[in-house]
Amino acid sequence: MKNIRVIVYIVCASTWTVFLGACNNAPTKDTQGILTGRAKVLVDETVAPIIEDQIDVFESSYTNAELTMMAKPENEVFSALLRDSAQLAITTRELTEKETEFFKSKTIYPRTVRFATDAIAVITNKSNPDSTISVDEIIQIMKGKPVAKVKAVVFDNANSSTVTYFRKLAGVDKLSDRGVYALKGNGEILKYVNENPQSIGILGINWIMQPQSALVSYVENIKVLGVKNQKGKPGDDGYYKPTQSNLALNLYPFTRSLYSINVQGKEAVGMGFSSFLHGERGQRLILKSGLLPDSIPPREIIVRN
Repeated sequence: MKNIRVIVYIVCASTWTVFLGACNNAPTKDTQGILTGRAKVLVDETVAPIIEDQIDVFESSYTNAELTMMAKPENEVFSALLRDSAQLAITTRELTEKETEFFKSKTIYPRTVRFATDAIAVITNKSNPDSTISVDEIIQIMKGKPVAKVKAVVFDNANSSTVTYFRKLAGVDKLSDRGVYALKGNGEILKYVNENPQSIGILGINWIMQPQSALVSYVENIKVLGVKNQKGKPGDDGYYKPTQSNLALNLYPFTRSLYSINVQGKEAVGMGFSSFLHGERGQRLILKSGLLPDSIPPREIIVRN
């Protein structure tokens, strides 16, 4: 009987030791893996609301992952990425050849994934009688030429991706000092348009579709303008708003791709988040946000007899 008790004791002690060892080896936020570990994510602030939602869902699904979002103007995002300030960036453009070569010189091979199409919305005060504008009119304003129905155009930041987009569109090196202003964030655009009925604001559509609680009252007092494209281009036959269907049909003029750029150089949580963005759950969140997913999630229809 005594020998049996000794054997039982040894077996129990061994089992407990194995259990403790397994617990000690369980993944934690300090364990680096595709779905575990910590990472900083640089985000173009014009698309910050949708990425914040994506991070929340990703972390709730993978509790040993921790992503710290740093929203910045586009120029600052790429500067920080090149300084090793983060391992992942969400941007509206791909790396340039020079930027890619910089990483390759450090034996890091960036992985870029396109995961959505974003729309840049043109907004005005709800009381403004005008509800449409043309691409040609916006180009005129960007060049400093007057457009009677628009007193001012406001952007979120002088270094933002939306400013870069419209400077390239108009072929100008800098913002005109005649009625074109760079403010201090997307929230400031909404406030300005609320207070100045004959102004227009230019910002990412998800700031309207998913406004912060402090900005809801401002969003309720604005409207999105329909935009007519230049002659000979898709959408030149009418005024189109940045709806998902118009994005899919290439009828709305002001669109751009969204990319995740991973420069971790190894299998780590940034890679897992990038895959999540392009996976079914991430794409469904994109669809819900008002942007256009890179791959439309399938809908299952159950037919009952």
